[in-house]
Amino acid sequence: MRKLVGFSIILAVVVIVLGAYTRLTDAGLGCPDWPGCYGHLTVPEAEHHVEAANEAYPERPVEAQKAWNEMIHRYFAGSLGLCILAIAIIALIKREPDRPLKLPMLLLGLVIFQALLGMWTVTLNLLPVVVMGHLLGGFSVLTCLFLLYLRLSAFRIGYVNERVKRYAGFAALGVVVLVTQIALGGWTSANYAALACTQFPVCEGDWMTNIDLNGAYSVPEADNYEFGAHSYPERMTMHIVHRFGAIVTLLYLSWLAFTLYRRSDSRVIRQAVTVMSLVLALQVGLGVSNVVFSLPLSVAVLHNAIAACLLMVLVMITYTLYRKV
Repeated sequence: MRKLVGFSIILAVVVIVLGAYTRLTDAGLGCPDWPGCYGHLTVPEAEHHVEAANEAYPERPVEAQKAWNEMIHRYFAGSLGLCILAIAIIALIKREPDRPLKLPMLLLGLVIFQALLGMWTVTLNLLPVVVMGHLLGGFSVLTCLFLLYLRLSAFRIGYVNERVKRYAGFAALGVVVLVTQIALGGWTSANYAALACTQFPVCEGDWMTNIDLNGAYSVPEADNYEFGAHSYPERMTMHIVHRFGAIVTLLYLSWLAFTLYRRSDSRVIRQAVTVMSLVLALQVGLGVSNVVFSLPLSVAVLHNAIAACLLMVLVMITYTLYRKV
């Protein structure tokens, strides 16, 4: 089962990347129905199928490129769901004292809920709360898969001195800080606020007088949330809060990495925090590049992928500190 879990981790990362690509190419409603596309299992391409689709959805005529972006994401997400179903079935059939069961069952529940969020993303016309929840659901599935992989492996680091043991809670808090920052980024992206500030390091103009936290973290009434429904001050507030969140995350994880490296005598922990520091630096660089270069598609997609990598490294460090023998 460990190989299947390892494959599922790779697939989960691909799904996260494809989800980001779909969102950033404005293809979230490339197919206006679910789970098919204009009533088909693939994107309609024959002329009579396209005509029928346009008649059925006059407000959303077929755009083949966007529709394929959405359907490819669905195909990979469906494949991941089948893999997780297989993992859950294997865990039930081959029950052993040292083989996890609760985690595969949790994964199965998560992926079912994730499928529902994918459906609601379409049926509720990109409602920001659902879009952000769908993003966090993808990261949750990846995290649980990675934890399951660690549980199934013989991964241990042996003796850990008492000075390092007490930082397990700080590492867990680091996971919370990072997930919060990912959520802020998801909310910013879901509301098309990534370019609400085009200057760096501060936002343009009299940004401090335009802060509107209540409006930024509310959901305005709208028939369709594609391209956003918030005012500019509200979007700017989302962007600024995400930047401040990035500063907090950078400072906290940098402190954690420095402290663990300095206090630990474990080669495994030192290597892990070194990798975390490098990935963190890359992530900050990508975030800055998104602003300076006006959200290049490749950079924005990579920003999501590196966030997933950073989360996995931090989860491994936390797991290592808690499961020390």
